[in-house]
Amino acid sequence: MTATYTFDVFSSVDGFGSHRGDWGGYWGKQGPELLDHRLTLYGEEQRMVFGANTYRQFVRMLRPSTERSGVRDPWVTEMRNLPATVVSTTLEEPLDWPDATLVRGDAIDVVARLKAESDVPLRSHGSLSMNRALMAAGLVDRVQVTLFPVITGQTGEAPIFQDAADFDLELIESRTLDGHILELTYRPTLHA
Repeated sequence: MTATYTFDVFSSVDGFGSHRGDWGGYWGKQGPELLDHRLTLYGEEQRMVFGANTYRQFVRMLRPSTERSGVRDPWVTEMRNLPATVVSTTLEEPLDWPDATLVRGDAIDVVARLKAESDVPLRSHGSLSMNRALMAAGLVDRVQVTLFPVITGQTGEAPIFQDAADFDLELIESRTLDGHILELTYRPTLHA
């Protein structure tokens, strides 16, 4: 049986994964329903998969000096406590993550092997370029986009699908959180 791989990403309406400026975390739009849902989602048994850049960003954001920041929401702590595979050709061990394994090599080969061998679902939060490549290789089973009600045309950073291949998306689940945040889960198929 092949493990399910979910590419989980936050987005502005105009397709940016992050921002600069004074928006605040989650673009300042999070509420208790979103945070509770994320806690439940990351409380499930699964393995995280990160590329080197996202791993470095998370480690930097989650340093002990940020213990009291919004980045330490309970769901983020749950994510950090999940087993993780970090795909990198540049990082060195030991990794600053409680249960992380560094795997060298091409992400497509690594994730194909993980999907074949894992007894639990696989999930990646962020890791945009890695996940675009995995989608093009047909290894992403679900794209879960949490859409925040903002347009960040001037301050948006990290366009989620910039330079991605073309995909048809089948909506398999949707929910509204806190009355204004949409979580959309799709099954991607490479557009022929």
